[in-house]
Amino acid sequence: MALDGMYMSFMCKAVNDALAGSKVDKIHQPGKNELVFIMRTRGGMHKLYFSADANSPRFCVVNETPENPQTPPMLCMLYRKWLVGATLVSVEQYGLDRIAFFNFDATNEIGDKVKLTLAVEVMAQHSNVILFHNDEKKRIIDALRRVDAQTSSYRLVLPGAEYKLPPPQDKIDLRSAEPSQACERIFSLENVRLSSAIIKTLQGVSPLLSREIAYRVCGDDKGVAELRGEEKMKLFGEISSLRTMLLTGEVNPTIILDEANKPMEFSFLKITQYGEALRIVEKENVFSLLEGFYSERDRYLRTRSKAWELFKTIDNLIERTARKLNNQREDLKRCADREEIKIKAELITASQYMLDKGVDAYEVFNYYTNENVKIAVDPALTPSQNAQRLYKEYHKACTAENMLIRLIEEGEQDLEYLRSVRDMLSRATLEREFGEIKDELVSQGFLKTKKSGKKQMKKQALQPLEFKTSQGLTVLVGRNNIQNDKLTFKTGKRGDMWLHAQKCPGSHVLLLAEGGEIPDDAIVEAAEIAAYYSSAREGTVVTVDYTDVKNIKKPNGAKPGFVVYYTYYSVNVKPREK
Repeated sequence: MALDGMYMSFMCKAVNDALAGSKVDKIHQPGKNELVFIMRTRGGMHKLYFSADANSPRFCVVNETPENPQTPPMLCMLYRKWLVGATLVSVEQYGLDRIAFFNFDATNEIGDKVKLTLAVEVMAQHSNVILFHNDEKKRIIDALRRVDAQTSSYRLVLPGAEYKLPPPQDKIDLRSAEPSQACERIFSLENVRLSSAIIKTLQGVSPLLSREIAYRVCGDDKGVAELRGEEKMKLFGEISSLRTMLLTGEVNPTIILDEANKPMEFSFLKITQYGEALRIVEKENVFSLLEGFYSERDRYLRTRSKAWELFKTIDNLIERTARKLNNQREDLKRCADREEIKIKAELITASQYMLDKGVDAYEVFNYYTNENVKIAVDPALTPSQNAQRLYKEYHKACTAENMLIRLIEEGEQDLEYLRSVRDMLSRATLEREFGEIKDELVSQGFLKTKKSGKKQMKKQALQPLEFKTSQGLTVLVGRNNIQNDKLTFKTGKRGDMWLHAQKCPGSHVLLLAEGGEIPDDAIVEAAEIAAYYSSAREGTVVTVDYTDVKNIKKPNGAKPGFVVYYTYYSVNVKPREK
């Protein structure tokens, strides 16, 4: 469901109550269409999140924010220049439309006081966050999404252009109109259903809310002309109740969960139209509802979006390596005929005294099979030269076979390695994880790094994932193949337990003994984690190998993450994240 104007009115009130008078301490831009303002109040710091993403546009006070890039984008730097240190004066809504104005008192470069406004427009694919001067000219400073004349002839969103409001809608704002006015207009729309008439009449109403009102009024979505007197009175009561909520700010935020307990829709009042078919969960305030509703979906979309190019690159590398392997295997099959080539050369050499130049085939006696055979030759060459040509083909085939065997072995290792990298990437959730995986591919020669004249700042390596078993023992999980090697051969000590899903790509998992004996229950729990952090995580039962870390060896020249072990035990578990 999209965020509607009525829900936004409660959000504006909540931000005013919590953050009016606060100062902008920091600004971050985690993604192309996202901004995070760290607001400093007397009571502490608060995170104000803005999103202009078409799938989930909104603003919200949140507890958790996305990871920030190491280098802030230019737009982020510009917003910092104008707004860091500014005071949030108020938040105003444009009618009950999905536009909120965050008004700031700020200071420009020469120390003069200026009034700035951050317009947050929540309008699906047209959503935007625009900073402009709040004066007569209303000049735009910049926006998350620029709109030029080719995109819109009515409204430019470019630095220096005048900020204009979107075209107004001819709808009633319930905060300034009587319920009777709204009902009168709804009743005049006789040829449509009640839910449609409500949307066409009232500002800030979503399809979910209009269906809910229609359900409460008549238990079904009737045509307006079919409403009875009693139902018209109910409609008046529902609209009056809605107006009271808007004026008082009293809400009952609820999330609707589907059969799999995934958030499906939300509203500022309790939704009854689904009966017992869906589960309704109440939230404490409008912000905790939005954070709970969008957080998991945003995390997934954000990571998939950032990883898309890397996924595409790895998939191309896997496809190219597999195709190259197939060609090499076909060439190796042809090398199997080299002995026949050698025999032909021997037969021509043995019979060359009775052969003539200028024919395209020699008929010679094969003393291996005691029968005559025909051998195709080059008529321009003498019998001796044809024999030498066949000997060269034979030696070439022998050399090719040795090279192909080695190349195929290397190709199989590359293919296994690339599949393990893809598996790691599929579970990555942080931008830094993507960066480390990309750096790993560069170090192994699969990707080329772009040279820059600037000195690269050394990046701090991510730590492995850490979990605790019910016995209190620490379980460490590698995030990539470089970290897998470090975990196994640097972190692991004699007595620690090493685990890995059997015969499939996955993370190295280390169960730390911490100077004591490792109980069987802890091994099972660590094995469940190892199964979860592998390509077999969707399976119902996964076989996991485990052994003392001292038994793990790395062959010379092996790819990152590749190890061998011969002494081990196995356990069948269900994949589970602790």
